[in-house]
Amino acid sequence: MYAIVEIAGQQFKVQKDQKLYVHRLPQAEGETVSFDKVLFIANDKHINIGAPAIEGAEVTAKILRHLKGDKVIVFKKKRRKGYRVKRGHRQYLTQIQIENITESGAKPKKQAKRQTTAKEDVKPAKPAKKAEAKKEVKVAKTASKKTTKGDDLKKIEGIGPKIAQILSESGIDTFKKLAQADPKKISELLIEKGGKRYAMHDPATWPKQAELAAEGKWDELAKLQDELKGGRA
Repeated sequence: MYAIVEIAGQQFKVQKDQKLYVHRLPQAEGETVSFDKVLFIANDKHINIGAPAIEGAEVTAKILRHLKGDKVIVFKKKRRKGYRVKRGHRQYLTQIQIENITESGAKPKKQAKRQTTAKEDVKPAKPAKKAEAKKEVKVAKTASKKTTKGDDLKKIEGIGPKIAQILSESGIDTFKKLAQADPKKISELLIEKGGKRYAMHDPATWPKQAELAAEGKWDELAKLQDELKGGRA
């Protein structure tokens, strides 16, 4: 007997006493957990397919330990741009052991409490409209806050996330402001805020790139950036 069950966003084919690794679960080691998103069960010649999950089916497992997976190296490179990034990642995992597969008779989840009563069905429509109006006002406020954010300065060749943060904190948060800035002052600002390591960056072409970006001339900006090497002419 085996089943296909969804655990922490992934689907696994499991059998009793099987050990497997899944994404990190919030429960502590030694606890027993149950999963009710059982999509498929095969018991000898009998097959049960869910739509999408099988009602009453459940897979129980015991948490053996929490651990980290093997390190994965992620390397990114852009040729002729002077861009290289190397990062490592270790996924948080949990080792579990399948204890039982139940095809029917599992306890239902607490969905019955959400059933509407007769009083709730007789609610007037006016309060609902007011609630919807309040939601629309909140959405409008959040939208206005998002529109007040500056431009994405990382689109300028030679500007990374940290340099963009330094510029935005110093008041240069739009393409228009960057286009009007003096390259020498930008270089002094980077050294002052970030340290001597930023002396290697040459912002001579940044105002010109920002001017094209502010005017929406993206094709011309792309041609100019193809001729640059890490933001330098």
